[in-house]
Amino acid sequence: MAVFYDAIDEKISAFIEKQKIFFVATAASDGRVNLSPKGYQSFRVLGPNRVVWLNLSGSGNETAAHLLAVNRMTLMFCSFEGPPNILRLYGTATAVHPRDESWSELLTNFNEVVGARQVFDMKVESVQTSCGYGVPLFSYESDRDTLLKSAEKKGPVRLQEGWVTKNRISIDGLDTGIVGSAE
Repeated sequence: MAVFYDAIDEKISAFIEKQKIFFVATAASDGRVNLSPKGYQSFRVLGPNRVVWLNLSGSGNETAAHLLAVNRMTLMFCSFEGPPNILRLYGTATAVHPRDESWSELLTNFNEVVGARQVFDMKVESVQTSCGYGVPLFSYESDRDTLLKSAEKKGPVRLQEGWVTKNRISIDGLDTGIVGSAE
């Protein structure tokens, strides 16, 4: 049975910290719903109603576009090891870019990673846990290094060029805010 909470407590925070993967869901009022898996220990709980996660350069930038259009986000964590549990965080978020004033401060929450393009700063409005009985058991082997090696190989200049050519507009034609206004 699902249980709702107003905030992240110590038990919920400890559960989040143990997870190797989480999922991000966003949507604009029209177009596709985006659901993305995230890893690399890129998630931090900053308080009972605030979390941040580091977003790395990749093939798309849907989350940022959706937040500019409709500011809502759902994050989901599943227990793939140990006791079953599903945890969802519901709230609103903003994308903080390297050009933004709060970038340097937020980046101190993470290990240095080549290819960091945004920190998503989320205000958690509600927390939900549910049984997770249907989630299969998996054993964690390791993080893939493909994305990090690709970013290192490209270097900062080519990564930023990719932001302009591949990450500026979403698959539904929405501005992502990665390089300022697309107009």
